[in-house]
Amino acid sequence: MSRLWLDANVLLRFITGEPAELADHSARVMRRAEEGEVSLYVSEITLAEVVWVLRSFYKHSMEEVAGVLVRLLSAPGIAVEDRDRTIRALELARDQNVDYIDAVLALQAAARDETVVTFDEKDFKRLPVQWTLPG
Repeated sequence: MSRLWLDANVLLRFITGEPAELADHSARVMRRAEEGEVSLYVSEITLAEVVWVLRSFYKHSMEEVAGVLVRLLSAPGIAVEDRDRTIRALELARDQNVDYIDAVLALQAAARDETVVTFDEKDFKRLPVQWTLPG
């Protein structure tokens, strides 16, 4: 079985259904994965772009975004870089009202028992990681 790396535009067309023609193509590749013909791989950077576009352009809440993406990343035929951490980051972003990418960074650093250096005191106070201000 071949592995196909999904670009953010394919995921966004599938999720939004817009434009219809491209959404249909995206749905076809998703069905192929569901049927076991291919394995679809989603990188964390691609997922970060999808979250950003759904939040900034489509104005979806983090609760909506997390709900859709957790279901999608749990679907048959979908592989993702460190699935558990990725889903936990989506949940943290939703539950703690922080940026998704900050949640990913926090979980990556915490897994290594390391510290994040950031100016974003507000978000990192709510994340399960050691952090410090620069300087």
